[in-house]
Amino acid sequence: MTEFSLPPIQTTARDDAVLKALAGFVMREKLEPGERLPTERILAERLKVSRNTVREALTRWEGLGLVERRQGSGTYLKAAVSLDMLHMPLTLAGGNDFTGLMRTLEIRRALEAEAAALCAIRADEDDLAEIERKLDIMEDAFKMRAGMSSEEDWEFHQAIYRASGNPLFEQIIAAMHELFHRFWEHPLGVRDFGHASFPYHRTIFNCIAAHDPEGARAEALKLIATVEDDLKRGAANLKLSDRK
Repeated sequence: MTEFSLPPIQTTARDDAVLKALAGFVMREKLEPGERLPTERILAERLKVSRNTVREALTRWEGLGLVERRQGSGTYLKAAVSLDMLHMPLTLAGGNDFTGLMRTLEIRRALEAEAAALCAIRADEDDLAEIERKLDIMEDAFKMRAGMSSEEDWEFHQAIYRASGNPLFEQIIAAMHELFHRFWEHPLGVRDFGHASFPYHRTIFNCIAAHDPEGARAEALKLIATVEDDLKRGAANLKLSDRK
């Protein structure tokens, strides 16, 4: 990477100061999502702080979905940053019980429906091609494995969030990634979890491609409704088991 300037940090709130300095650097260098940041060693040397301080600051950015660390490759920018951006950490109560999963589903219902509607309004031809590519991969995985796959499903929905034109969708979802993935670990013993939602991925895309926001929102709500039915079915099965 070419020579660049980063002023030494002289403050007790070092991780905050490091993030502000990094945001300034990204803006000055005009780094785009997908580009690699300097190594932790270089950043620590230029900022006159320890590598551990740099690592902790980057961990905060990673938790917010702003950077991605790739083993053996480095740290890559995932989203645009600026000096005036606000950090909104999420504290989520975990749990794989019915109440915890339903609370997660309520959040996902709001995000999925609105993101799909905005995507139908804002997606361009390149966005549509990428969403359909992810959809084809997801559908192929479903047929090969005789069931839903968390990773391919996640990538499809991420493509919609990305094309919504609002980076907050993708960042909030990234922060909730682990919690959402608990839906795919046979919640409440439902072995065919997600199967009923499969057709709605295609109908959501069809509405997005037709630039029909109301249709996209309606299909997204139908998809979430099938997930809710699966959870309720699992809860009912658990009650029956407890009675035996």
